[in-house]
Amino acid sequence: MVASVYKELHEVGNGIYAYTQLPGSWGWSNAGLITDGGQSLLVDTLFDQKLTAEMLASMRRATPAAARIGTVVNTHGNGDHCYGNALVADAEIIGTRGCLEDLREGPPGRNQLLLRAAAIVGALGAGGRLIGKALNAVGIDRVALLAEAGPLALPSLGHFDFAGVELTLPSRVFEGELELQVGDKKVVLIEVGPAHTRGDAVVWVPGDRTLFTGDILFNESHPVIWEGPVSNWIAALRRLLDWDIETVVPGHGPLTNKSGIAAMLHYLELLTTEARRRYDADMSVEEAVRDITLDEFKGWLDAERSYVNVHTLYRDFNGDREPADVLALFAGMARLQRA
Repeated sequence: MVASVYKELHEVGNGIYAYTQLPGSWGWSNAGLITDGGQSLLVDTLFDQKLTAEMLASMRRATPAAARIGTVVNTHGNGDHCYGNALVADAEIIGTRGCLEDLREGPPGRNQLLLRAAAIVGALGAGGRLIGKALNAVGIDRVALLAEAGPLALPSLGHFDFAGVELTLPSRVFEGELELQVGDKKVVLIEVGPAHTRGDAVVWVPGDRTLFTGDILFNESHPVIWEGPVSNWIAALRRLLDWDIETVVPGHGPLTNKSGIAAMLHYLELLTTEARRRYDADMSVEEAVRDITLDEFKGWLDAERSYVNVHTLYRDFNGDREPADVLALFAGMARLQRA
């Protein structure tokens, strides 16, 4: 969690812009704008409509091409990259099939209900935790999980207005690769998921050596691996490192270059090795997370996400492809944060 967020529109060059919300913790995502010949393509919207409107206004002040957005690409189906879609609903909105499925199953109203419920349980304090434990003992576990998850979920997500979000889904679905034209610029959409989510994609402008990664790259923060398999994510990063890239716009965190991609690859490879050792030693997820030291990444944001990441790796090792319980994962992260 962060006390303040610094928002900035960067002119990358040759009609390309990046919008960052730093330092880039929970929900504070990046986006981008690609323009040429009066045409424009927006890479992602933000977590609510107010934030998206603020971003669009800054883009319109910077370039006339942003006055009417012709195409939007949602890099994946997490709300912090899609919930502002209603403000560009006249555009063609493109995403992978996995992106579409994730958005359908994760409407903004669910986040609002989670925050309200967590606030109610949290207001009970120790009494709420005791009630949760008592209900958990008789098989009713959601209140207990809410009591545990609330101290992380409320400060992380409480900045955003989910009640005002009108869910707008992609109107065009692609698989594999899709080549687009923005004026004379070639823009290539490349599906690299499932990894972070079911439907991750990156947006590459080869002529300008610029890459928008979505959440395949969290720069200077721990990633959160909701879906996996982690091997897919590792393969995607290795693939990106082979491309001719100068500027990288990550899904979260400051602008970078290939060094940011290499750092994320190292993180995932190291965590996979360390988690596998503990899995083979029959340690539980909780034991493994507390036993693994990631000293190289101590300066990175959101270390509590290692709970989700080890949990997903254990599911990979088990061959378990069933969706994880997101509320239980938030509860696990909150326990780790308190430790």
